[in-house]
Amino acid sequence: MPLSLLNEEQLGAATARFGHNIVIASAGTGKTSTIVGRIAHLLNSNVAPEEILLLTFTNKAAAEMISRLSTLFSQKIASKIEAGTFHAICYKLLKRHNPAILLKQPTELKTLFRSIYEKREFKKLHYEMTEYSANFLYDTYSFYQNTELELCFGDWMYNNRPDHECFCDIYEDIAKEYERMKDRYGYINFNDLLIKTKELLNKEIFVNFKEVLVDEYQDTNSLQGSLLDKIEPSSLFCVGDYDQSIYAFNGANINLIGSFSKKFADASVFTLKKNYRSTGLILSLADRVIKFNDRIYPKELEVVRKDKPERPALLEFDELFEQYRSVSLKIKRNTINYDDVAVIFRNNSSADGMEASLRELGISCKRKGGKSFFDAKEVKALFDMYAFFVNPKDMMAFIHIFEYAKGIGSATAKDIFEGLKRMGQGSAYWGILKPDTSIKNPFEKRKVNYQLALFDDFVDLECVSKFAHLGLDETVLENPILKHPKFTDESAIFLNDFCILYKKVNKIKEPLAMVEAISDSNIYKYIIEMLSTSRALKKDRSVDADLKKKALLNIERRVILIKKLTKNHTDNQRFLNAMILGSSELSKGDGVNLLTVHASKGLEFKDVYILDLMDGRFPNRKLASKGGSIDEERRLFYVAVTRAKDRLWLSYAKEDRIKKLKFQPSLFLYEAGLKRNNDEYVKLSKEK
Repeated sequence: MPLSLLNEEQLGAATARFGHNIVIASAGTGKTSTIVGRIAHLLNSNVAPEEILLLTFTNKAAAEMISRLSTLFSQKIASKIEAGTFHAICYKLLKRHNPAILLKQPTELKTLFRSIYEKREFKKLHYEMTEYSANFLYDTYSFYQNTELELCFGDWMYNNRPDHECFCDIYEDIAKEYERMKDRYGYINFNDLLIKTKELLNKEIFVNFKEVLVDEYQDTNSLQGSLLDKIEPSSLFCVGDYDQSIYAFNGANINLIGSFSKKFADASVFTLKKNYRSTGLILSLADRVIKFNDRIYPKELEVVRKDKPERPALLEFDELFEQYRSVSLKIKRNTINYDDVAVIFRNNSSADGMEASLRELGISCKRKGGKSFFDAKEVKALFDMYAFFVNPKDMMAFIHIFEYAKGIGSATAKDIFEGLKRMGQGSAYWGILKPDTSIKNPFEKRKVNYQLALFDDFVDLECVSKFAHLGLDETVLENPILKHPKFTDESAIFLNDFCILYKKVNKIKEPLAMVEAISDSNIYKYIIEMLSTSRALKKDRSVDADLKKKALLNIERRVILIKKLTKNHTDNQRFLNAMILGSSELSKGDGVNLLTVHASKGLEFKDVYILDLMDGRFPNRKLASKGGSIDEERRLFYVAVTRAKDRLWLSYAKEDRIKKLKFQPSLFLYEAGLKRNNDEYVKLSKEK
């Protein structure tokens, strides 16, 4: 049984009485084993598996814990435990309540938000003040949703951005229209999953969990905390470490873990102190730095490993790219298995130079925490088609697809979608497969609204017979949708290929078959031809044949990976949901791990290199001044250091010759005792 394998501290926490329990689990102290032990204790105490809710920071972490439990009990028992991220669990609950909802990626809904924002005439409100950009306002609104539980968006903006008072009403109006548009099309994003679940709990949605377990509790935000309050479990078991709270930029509220014992009068606090991961010298360095932060709960890590450790090393370089080249050479000389190596950085710009240097030496590497695999245009295009074919109500997916058609922008694509719905009596599905040809004008004229800068820009409809020479499918040629004046021969062929593919995949239920049909289609080949050509253009606009061949090969590899991702999936909608909910957890390839600090969380490696430890870069003073803090930057450093099991290198450069920048060593190098120039340290400390 798992309880027999726990140490005394872990066992005490795992067998705690029912009620409110918090476990302060420092890096490498076996929090996963403790959580698994706790669930085993619950099952042994006759708590039914379906009465247990496990909330984790990633779905991968949930799957790992359930896998461990299935070997201890059975797959049948373990599978009944509700386990996953806040978002995954809420999505499951909402889907039971309303199967028609469409979960969308933030980047997709940012496009919708921007289309609403761009209707506004801000200069009519104030001629001297500059309004926030659409992208910044979208991100700010998302932060507001995660952190504010009472005020409306306009009032919150006024309190937090008083210099933008003149725009607060219009910011509020944009947010309201955005919410109305999402409701109209059934779209929800990750924030909505929690907000709508919270609204419906104990009304349309009822849950009855005897215990809720929360992993990585230090990164819970106010919205998630309020959802836990709404669930109101009779027993709450939270595991976290305030020294690893690094998501303030995303709304994480460190006060939730800090005030746990004050909020719950019956709270029991447990501390895991035995570190099984890192050497004593690595932990000592991490501890020296993190002690500069205020202590919420007293703790002192104990080193379990007794082997002879290698001292963490400071690497100093005169120039920035010399650092990347030298670290790459060091990895090549010192490493047997590149998968055991992590290069960790505060800013994504560091990864580009490092990746180039590694690949120049023939060293394979993979990136996580920067641009996602799912952000690649060819991947998005495939999944947009997939999403629309599974749910033809998905207007955003349709718009993204038809933005590739020559002369068809997002506004025209929206007109075409709405026209197809009218041709199909309210269904784009029938508007494509069996359009009502008795409707002579499928397009609705836009209302003129000068206050919002909207104008009726439609011209006379054209005759579809002008496309007769193209050999289009009969259903497409007869469709009055081709009357739209923006259709050219090329975009008409694009529509034709789209409709032919739609007819082909209409009955496909298996994810692998769907991916193969889309990737083999004429329309997808047209899209990847466009993308590969654009990626191979030289300065004189001619096409580099070798670059194009390489681009096509990279696209082919991504399609092969998507096919591999269909493994273990037999349902189209569930596969799409899994890709949306789990996309941020995926990295690609083999070799050296290139990671942001945030992406490195929860991972461990034999060798760790932390790059660009220059003041201003790490700590990032700019981000710290925009809502973070030096304390949070210090926690980021602590997380990065404690990923290392055996060996640790901390690296910085004195100059970036290309940008003509001079650097000072990071404040954290002084706090760690690796730099000892007192004058420089005092100067940096005063800037904290």
